[in-house]
Amino acid sequence: MNEMLTLSELQLLIRDSLYLSLPDMYWVKAEITEIRENYNGHCYLELVEKNSGDTNVKARVRAVIWNNRYRFIKTYFENSAGESLKAGMKILVKVRIEYHEIYGLSLAINDIDPAFTIGEMAMKRQQILKKLEDEGVLNMNKEIEFPFIPQRIAIISSRSAAGYTDFMKHLSGNSNGYVFYSSLFEAPLQGSDTERGIISALERIAGHIENFDVVVIIRGGGSQTDLSWFDNYNIAYFITQFPVPVITGIGHEKDLSVTDIVAHRSLKTPTAVADFLVECMLNAENYIIEISNELTDRSLKIIEQTKEWMISAKMKLIPLARIMISGFREELSSTLVNMISTGKEYVHRAKLIPESQKGRLSSGMRSIINNSGSLISGFSQSTVKNSKNFILSRGKTLAGYENSLKILDPVNVLNRGYTITSMKGKIIKDSVELKEDDQIETRFRDGTIKSRVV
Repeated sequence: MNEMLTLSELQLLIRDSLYLSLPDMYWVKAEITEIRENYNGHCYLELVEKNSGDTNVKARVRAVIWNNRYRFIKTYFENSAGESLKAGMKILVKVRIEYHEIYGLSLAINDIDPAFTIGEMAMKRQQILKKLEDEGVLNMNKEIEFPFIPQRIAIISSRSAAGYTDFMKHLSGNSNGYVFYSSLFEAPLQGSDTERGIISALERIAGHIENFDVVVIIRGGGSQTDLSWFDNYNIAYFITQFPVPVITGIGHEKDLSVTDIVAHRSLKTPTAVADFLVECMLNAENYIIEISNELTDRSLKIIEQTKEWMISAKMKLIPLARIMISGFREELSSTLVNMISTGKEYVHRAKLIPESQKGRLSSGMRSIINNSGSLISGFSQSTVKNSKNFILSRGKTLAGYENSLKILDPVNVLNRGYTITSMKGKIIKDSVELKEDDQIETRFRDGTIKSRVV
């Protein structure tokens, strides 16, 4: 063909050919990767097809839902599926092929099948649960022993969320007056940041795990779309590995999310979680009271049995005690008679001892006195002799000390021609003790002189 076409003519030829070849509407399944609404009420999407189990894109096309259909499709889909259209969702839509000479190929969506999306969401949930089950971790958090008194609570929620406010009001205002210690770890509970926020909060709690008995994840009610963020493998896996029980109160009553399923316990609302914790405290208190009453009853029974035993023992012991006392009396009487008889014999013998001992003592004393007189006389003579010798020896020693003192007397030293030099009353022994201009005094036998050192 040698005919020359302009670009616009070629585009129109393509459009007409498409319309002629594909004039009908077609049901197409695809995944939404982008979705946005513009100010005119139109909804623009980007649809893709991926290989099963792969992230690689197999096909891609732009799509649009014009505002006159979008209002109907949006309401119908949300009421049926409980979800809003969002990125990452798989949909089955009825489309018409459109081709624009400037914008190219696109699909105009005319209808949608919510049942397909619901099935895909359920399938996704089942796939996550099956993977957790295959890994052997699905029920790990449920297997942790729940604390007897769950009093220290780590809360994952948003401070501004109504669910958090209701939870704290029920917890702190409980009619039993139980005191709970709670700490809030804020995290987004909807949107694409949900996974990162919840895992980050769990990591922070794990860093102080010794301070907490349980973890609660709470939020108020919301659409199925808001709650679908909890159908997340990473969040679920982190909960299965957590060392303390995790309780969820995410605020929906329809299908349980994967997070609810793997948690130790799932409750419908945040207030239900608070009531459950209060009930646990009440059960603990009742159990303690029951144990206390049982201990009291058993103690009273033991005391009563002991009293009966003591009374019985008393009745048995009284006759035995009387027999024993009677036996002791007979033994004492016999012993007393023997003691009196023995005592008389000893007294009779004792009268004979003093007479015989008296002669012996007199003879012994005379001998001791005679011997002592001889010892005293000898000791007296020895003492006089030793004293004289000691006095003579000390006299000679004192005479020697006297001669030494006379020789060392300074007057005698001066008489022998020596001098004594002093400065300020201190005797100078070495020349190094003096310095220039010092005033010194020299003493002779017949007087003193003063000098200056030069």
